Amino acid sequence: MDAMKPVVVDLADRLENPGESFSLNGHLDIPGYTTGEKELSLPGGVSYDVVLTNAGDGILVTGLVRAAVDGQCDRCLEPAHFDIAGEIEEYYLFHEPEDAEAYEDGFELVGPERTVDLSGAIWDAMVMDTPFVVLCRPDCAGLCPTCGANLNDGPCGCEEKAEQAWIDSDENPFAALKNLKFDE
Repeated sequence: MDAMKPVVVDLADRLENPGESFSLNGHLDIPGYTTGEKELSLPGGVSYDVVLTNAGDGILVTGLVRAAVDGQCDRCLEPAHFDIAGEIEEYYLFHEPEDAEAYEDGFELVGPERTVDLSGAIWDAMVMDTPFVVLCRPDCAGLCPTCGANLNDGPCGCEEKAEQAWIDSDENPFAALKNLKFDE
């Protein structure tokens, strides 16, 4: 998925005065998303639960995004599952600030029809709560770099073979000692 459809909230007749707030929750049927090179699926979509508050010069949106995510383990390439519980915190200004450069991360504006689009905030919360390394389980052993066997299924034998090959090789400084005979 490259872009999320807009999640527009109409503020007409709501949040007219500073300090007023209202809660909003919803569900989005999003099949999946991409972060970096990871293709992740969302079999149950995404749920959000937010509170919108008039903070005087804008609308503060805070809340949570929740989703069950399926992907591929970065170590063993088997299916992996994790849950997202990302925090939403976004501020939508009523008017463009005089010093726009003071906002290092940019800013969002309340739309001309007194609407806000939550899709960017939801997207950011999902991506920020996605682990950098996706694992099928915390102790995943990964794949053997020699034969590609899944080491979660048990040892493949490559390590022992490599160790024996090194013991028998001419590069081993102690190889000359293996044929040494000791008189008793």
